[in-house]
Amino acid sequence: MARPLRIEYEGAFYHVTARGNERRSIYYSKSDYESFKQYLLEAKKKYNCIFHCYVLMGNHYHLLIETPQANLNKIMHYINGSYTTYINIRRNRSGHLFQGRYKAILVDKDSYLMQLSRYIHLNPVRAKLTEKPEDYPYSSYKGYISGGKEDIILRDFILSMLSKEKGEARKKYKAFTDSAIGLEIEDPTKKVYGGMILGGKGFIKETLKELKSNYIQKEEISHRKALKSTQEIGDILDSACEHFKISKEYVMKDKRDDIRKIAIYLMKAHTGAKNKQMGELMGKVSYSAVAKIYQRFKKKIKKDTGLNKKINKIEAKLSFVNRLLKN
Repeated sequence: MARPLRIEYEGAFYHVTARGNERRSIYYSKSDYESFKQYLLEAKKKYNCIFHCYVLMGNHYHLLIETPQANLNKIMHYINGSYTTYINIRRNRSGHLFQGRYKAILVDKDSYLMQLSRYIHLNPVRAKLTEKPEDYPYSSYKGYISGGKEDIILRDFILSMLSKEKGEARKKYKAFTDSAIGLEIEDPTKKVYGGMILGGKGFIKETLKELKSNYIQKEEISHRKALKSTQEIGDILDSACEHFKISKEYVMKDKRDDIRKIAIYLMKAHTGAKNKQMGELMGKVSYSAVAKIYQRFKKKIKKDTGLNKKINKIEAKLSFVNRLLKN
């Protein structure tokens, strides 16, 4: 069976779904749902993606993702792969958890984003799991209407389509969503062109041009991605050195210093670079040593509050979403 085409470009929006193998459950307990949400949060940091909304159902999930760096495949490979490993270990099982590859529909944000977010948030109501979408605990909907803290999603983009005033926007979004409860509202995904594009004629034409361009320049783009990854880890090393007011040469010479470990931890947490790339940048550290440093340091920062604060300060400077909102 032929694999569906993947259209990736900077700033693209996708409706992503994945189902359990043979439509079986992928979440078995509350902790499974929470663990999956943690993988979403890690993917957000690691790949600089933006989640606009999500709903986690018993045997499948829906995500609305924006990819400023044209890296959807890496994001989904990380999320599905990490969660499958987690479930296999936790449930003492092996093999595939998901039914084939995830399905990704490219979305015209100007025409369909609002409708699609409502469709996603009303999944639990249509499945008769709840009467009100805000009562379903594994969805981003409550964050849209309550204004509480949200670590995973960026809700302001969709809400701003309704009102510039946040409180008013939340009220309007709730009314918009409630108006569809109990009605047979058309599924926006039924208007998908070619199984992969949701948008008007102009959007479809521009997307097909992008697709053709991507395939013509496939090798060139793949080299660009490698260079981009190297640049990202270089930026992280620069930020660590700037924060601690030391030179890169010092970090590379002193193998025991926590600053080297901090830099490696941040590279692993915020980029998709390979261990080998990181090791070369850090002064010929082996790829296995990079992996060990990351795992040990990850445990250390959970216990050391002072160290955790240092990490948070550097991460604040690196935050892609914060930079995006400032521009």
